[in-house]
Amino acid sequence: MVLSGCILDDRGPLLVENSRPTPFALEIPSNLPPITLPEDNPLTVQGIALGRKLFYEELLSGDNTQSCGSCHAQSFAFSDNGRQFSRGIDGLEGDKNAMAIMNLAWAEEFFWDGRVAGIENQALQPVENPIEMHESWPNAVAELQSSSVYPPLFKQAFGEEMITSELVAKAIAQFERTLVSGNSEYDKFYRGEPNNFSQAAFRGMTVFLTERGDCFHCHSEDLFSVYQYHNNGLDDVFTAANLGREAVTGRSSDRGKFKVPSLRNCEMTGPYMHDGRFNTLEEVVEHYNSGIKRSPTLSPSIKKPDGLFLTEQEKSDLVVFLKSLTDHEFLTNPAFSDPD
Repeated sequence: MVLSGCILDDRGPLLVENSRPTPFALEIPSNLPPITLPEDNPLTVQGIALGRKLFYEELLSGDNTQSCGSCHAQSFAFSDNGRQFSRGIDGLEGDKNAMAIMNLAWAEEFFWDGRVAGIENQALQPVENPIEMHESWPNAVAELQSSSVYPPLFKQAFGEEMITSELVAKAIAQFERTLVSGNSEYDKFYRGEPNNFSQAAFRGMTVFLTERGDCFHCHSEDLFSVYQYHNNGLDDVFTAANLGREAVTGRSSDRGKFKVPSLRNCEMTGPYMHDGRFNTLEEVVEHYNSGIKRSPTLSPSIKKPDGLFLTEQEKSDLVVFLKSLTDHEFLTNPAFSDPD
């Protein structure tokens, strides 16, 4: 079937010669806030298809063995397969847990310390990172340019066959903006749709959304992140590895502050925290229940630093609620998978 310059089949959109980029209308679940897309990189069917292919393209790494998808697996909500730290092409490990990729269209800054603004700029970073894909952009672009596949795809998406790192980043950013997760059992319950939201999940939600659990201040009930930086009491002694936002701003008032991750699909994104120190959701809950460490920059959103004193039932229900945020449709959507 041909539709607006595309052939649609079970592999996703295939490009047709001489077609113009087709605008793509991103569907947003009704319980999520509206988004503002950049005027200089509008979503198109062709751009998204190209970005999807590039997301899984191993030519972007120095030895052609890794892609973005190598450390961001769809079945793990585009986090790194349960690993504490990702391993690059040279066998080196980083010191931060790979963040899940979802609902990025609502975010403005990226990485745990927020050192990069804009998805397009974020997409440029891993290729040249010596611990990750360890490739130069001129080399990566030259390999894409010399292939028989990519110049026509860039022509379809951006109107020119001359490939640049900026256009690669734009395409990947378009694809990543489509990675919207908002169809968990909680979402269906919230929207009044048929659902399997359990009584235990309801009790856990009550803990989560009240001062009893003290969770909602940083994890809003739509995106489940305020996309700000907070010191959540993990440490009271700081080294270069856990300075957080201070490493970017140079302000001691930002010491130990890290970007608040979304809790959506958190059942699949462990281990948890910027350094992957907690293996289970139960450990995460217990940290907030009894493990907060005080320091001068401890977030004021933590209203009960001396402990929540939750009952065992409340802690169990809270974990059940967190698991109700798993969006199985997102984890299995073929439009997000490797097209090859």
